[in-house]
Amino acid sequence: MDGAVASMDPLAYLDGLSSRPIRLGLAPLRRLLVRMKHPERKYACMIIGGTNGKGSIAAMSAAMLTAGGFRTGLYTSPHLLDVRERIRIDGSMIATEDLRACADEIRRLLREDLTYFEFLTAVAFHFFEQQQVDVAVLEVGMGGRLDATNVVEPAVSVISNISLDHGHYLGKTLERIAREKSGIIRKNGCCLTAARQKQIVGMIKEACRKKQAGFFRLGDEIKVRKHNDGVFSFRGLNRRYDHLCCPLRGRHQIDNAALAVGAVALLAEHGFTVQEEAVRQGLRETRWEGRLEVLQKRPTVLIDGAHNPAGISSLCAALTEEFCYRRLTIIFGVLDDKDCKTMLRRLSPLADSLILTRPESERSLAPAVLLPVAGQYHRHVVVIEKPEEALLRALAAAAPEDLICVTGSLYLIGAAKRFFSERRGT
Repeated sequence: MDGAVASMDPLAYLDGLSSRPIRLGLAPLRRLLVRMKHPERKYACMIIGGTNGKGSIAAMSAAMLTAGGFRTGLYTSPHLLDVRERIRIDGSMIATEDLRACADEIRRLLREDLTYFEFLTAVAFHFFEQQQVDVAVLEVGMGGRLDATNVVEPAVSVISNISLDHGHYLGKTLERIAREKSGIIRKNGCCLTAARQKQIVGMIKEACRKKQAGFFRLGDEIKVRKHNDGVFSFRGLNRRYDHLCCPLRGRHQIDNAALAVGAVALLAEHGFTVQEEAVRQGLRETRWEGRLEVLQKRPTVLIDGAHNPAGISSLCAALTEEFCYRRLTIIFGVLDDKDCKTMLRRLSPLADSLILTRPESERSLAPAVLLPVAGQYHRHVVVIEKPEEALLRALAAAAPEDLICVTGSLYLIGAAKRFFSERRGT
């Protein structure tokens, strides 16, 4: 290793990796894990892929396992405010000193040029081994087959749903995306999904057949009955739970909760049985920020990490069905690989005013580029480059009965959370 690199603060080194381009592939991380003596093999793993809902499913699954008495690691991405959000044990973020120590140990073993995500994945595996977790719940970063998390041998694989996203990396058809995401299914393993498109369901089922893996689909092997206020009943996998409470807002989150309950139920076959009361407690106590999260009231400020057309559709349904307001201002920013035209076409008709801004990411799309697209669907569009200035403008114009919705990118959601945190002095 270069002497200057070796002497660099490990967290500064990690931060420096963020400028490297996204790379899909398993070989570099696999070589490193050999020298690390395979920490990812020291505990059971659940891996969660799909287009939307991955983080929510992961958070609920981990909370139920923790409530069931199992020491549980949780690895998710991206973070909103602090990189430590990505690596948690029993709900608590990795301590800064532990992150620094793990990063330093791994850096000294490095012979490969890893990306930010690959390096942080290795940190998570190492920390989970150190902390002697029983189970690690892993959210796929992008795709599945070639994602760094897919070096594990999962006991349970979840594919939440399939829709168009990350077309530059995964392909521009649902079939190609489904093939990539089906790559997390293992021989003799099992897969749960809430995918609905007939052809896509057939593809996932065929992938399971070829690998002699169990296949379970929400709506077939798993039945859910939705009640009011996030309450639902679950049937399937030899389980019958009445009136479970999904803690996350939005009717789409009930499907995510059902997949989490199903995934935890299947882990019982690997020695991790979670009793009904722990299932209820874990769901009830789940917290997952940035998804239909209200940051303040009067006026209401709502943030939601919807970052593709399917996510925006779920947000639109929630805005229509679950919130009351006089006027709606939408603050929208997006990354450059997203289908911004479809997102704006679905979202804009709900807005009384639309503010375009720029997420805090090198991959963000300039608002000036968005403006002609937005202008096709809305007459009152304003461009404000900085998210904090966009929020100040929206707050100054809003009445107490109004709603301000910030959406389009998790990086933008992070900026909004930071704005309100600094405003409160917390």
